[in-house]
Amino acid sequence: MKIVVVGANGTIGSAVVKELGQRHSLVGVGRSGGEHQVDITRTDSIEALFERVGKVDAIICAAGGLHFGPLGEMTPAQFNIGLQDKLLGQVSLALIGQHYLNAGGSITLTSGIVGSEPIRNGANATAVNLAVEGFVRAAAIELRDGIRINAVNPTVLLESWDKYGPFFPGFEPVPASRVALAYVRSVEGGQTGQVYKVW
Repeated sequence: MKIVVVGANGTIGSAVVKELGQRHSLVGVGRSGGEHQVDITRTDSIEALFERVGKVDAIICAAGGLHFGPLGEMTPAQFNIGLQDKLLGQVSLALIGQHYLNAGGSITLTSGIVGSEPIRNGANATAVNLAVEGFVRAAAIELRDGIRINAVNPTVLLESWDKYGPFFPGFEPVPASRVALAYVRSVEGGQTGQVYKVW
């Protein structure tokens, strides 16, 4: 299969590339580096990416920015960061990308544990992650030509624990290699409208 991986240079993306790259032809995409570049907050950038890449069998997005900070100090502009980037960025990637998928292809988006298990300073992340999952469940019943869509919902990563651990008291981190298996399940499996939790 020919698979586009957006966020290929990130911690999760790198693990996904390592796992799927053993069996498939991957197109690595980053915001500023990698084989191809895309700004998922801009539809013209997404369209240009697919015009360059052409038809594919699967699209994976392991990218998207959020705002973390105290609710009492949060501004609408800060909250909008997650809406424009991780939410609408991934939605736009799916809406545009569906037209470049071969029949029977798949789309895999990324949410996160705080959608189900809120943390302090994470109101933006909770709202965005739940919205991503809602989009996936609804899109699954409308996509045509056998195209499937799922989301992967990872907890905090072991590789990021030193940086983010203090924000997740009592949470158990998981290695990126384990999270990558959920993307494999989404791409190589047959389910649609699913949220694969890796906690």
